[in-house]
Amino acid sequence: MKLHELSPACGSTKEVKRIGRGHGSGNGKTAGKGHKGQNARSGGGVRIGFEGGQMPLARRIPKRGFNNIFATEYAIVNVSDLNQFKDDTVVDTELLKAAGLVKKVCDGVKILGNGELTAKLTVKAAKFSKSAVEKIEKAGGKVEVM
Repeated sequence: MKLHELSPACGSTKEVKRIGRGHGSGNGKTAGKGHKGQNARSGGGVRIGFEGGQMPLARRIPKRGFNNIFATEYAIVNVSDLNQFKDDTVVDTELLKAAGLVKKVCDGVKILGNGELTAKLTVKAAKFSKSAVEKIEKAGGKVEVM
């Protein structure tokens, strides 16, 4: 196969629609825009979400509450989930992600105190609950806020 023998896959390319090039082309005169009307005008047409004067869907649906775009969102891990690690392991966000305990590290990881901990671990995270700190230290581990 040579460079000049290459051609695009069948159906991947499409002929350009040449509008306004005479009535023999089938797209002459009004250039496929029909006769007059809003869409025939230059700059014509309606904005995104316009429903012909009907109240748009985005305004018909009831709105509730407030969404703070500046809020910090933590990935949550419970103390009981940390039992799968061996003693004297340094548990950080990379290890939690590799273990599948955290899918997406948003603004950091928060360790919550749900369950019991038996392993002696050094846990590094963005935030800890008070009960989580107690349980980690009770098991002989250490807490480090990143």
